[in-house]
Amino acid sequence: IDTVFLEKKISCHERSQQILKKLPRANVVEIDRYQEVFNKRTQNFRLQKQNTALILAKKHKNFVLPIPKGFGLGSKVNYYFSHMYNCIYDCRYCFLQGMYSSANLVVFVNFEDFFDELKKLINSHQNDTVTFFSGYDCDSLAFEKITKFVETATTFFKKFKNVELEIRTKSVQPGSLLRLGANSNIIIAYSLMPERLARDLDIRAPSIKRRVSALNILARAGWPVGLRFDPMIYCEGWKVLYEKHISKVMKDLPPESVHSVTLGPLRFPKGMYKKINKLYPEHPLFAGHLLENQGIVSYAPSLELEMASYLEDILSNYVDENRIYRHNSRN
Repeated sequence: IDTVFLEKKISCHERSQQILKKLPRANVVEIDRYQEVFNKRTQNFRLQKQNTALILAKKHKNFVLPIPKGFGLGSKVNYYFSHMYNCIYDCRYCFLQGMYSSANLVVFVNFEDFFDELKKLINSHQNDTVTFFSGYDCDSLAFEKITKFVETATTFFKKFKNVELEIRTKSVQPGSLLRLGANSNIIIAYSLMPERLARDLDIRAPSIKRRVSALNILARAGWPVGLRFDPMIYCEGWKVLYEKHISKVMKDLPPESVHSVTLGPLRFPKGMYKKINKLYPEHPLFAGHLLENQGIVSYAPSLELEMASYLEDILSNYVDENRIYRHNSRN
């Protein structure tokens, strides 16, 4: 990171100063509000990915939000929160590149305000099972060395036994989690797809082999782990590819460590799809098998159902069926 944009109002915030100390060579530019940099319309997401800047800002509202319809892990109440916008990886199917104008990373340093809001929600649902999701707009663990967010969040959630926190990641740096020690109500969920597909689609992300290794290390250390086979990607020979992939993932993984498995389709709102396709018009992911229906671009419903059913059948040989969830399913 060569450049850090710093909101003036949080320039003296303890977390801002801690982050800046970790980036001593970065050029620091003070700004009034992060939107003046992040929301510019003339930006090119693809070009900015070559050299992203970091924006340190303060979030003022909408700290915690209900999850989109069709997602969840069985809890009665489900929320997500985003202390960070954008990701250090560059996955071709990522919806963020169709949602934001900028590829720059935004970190909201006022974690304490997030936790205040989380505490209020937890207290208001004392008789309910509640799951919170971190990693919807970023990869929390991948940026842990800079932000220490996962460490802070883990310390917070240890106090509440009636809730769960999912941390979604592709990071292969579990050191901070191992130092903290396993927590039964925090799920470390890994995004996984067959290695052949990941080499083409998960740009800059660690290999599947390394992710599975990190997954096993955390599972053996007592952490509940999540397996996230989403988005499911269609390709020639996909059945054989996914069957071998699932076999490799489950080979050394203690079955009791698997908290949940999710299956999700490749799906974009029409406007988001057009924006992403414009960035990578030559990529085969966005050609051929995707169809538009009622403002959503996706595989045909019959193909989505076939893929989800096939993967679910294979996974049921390794994991209890009540731990397998189809996300955003049409059925």
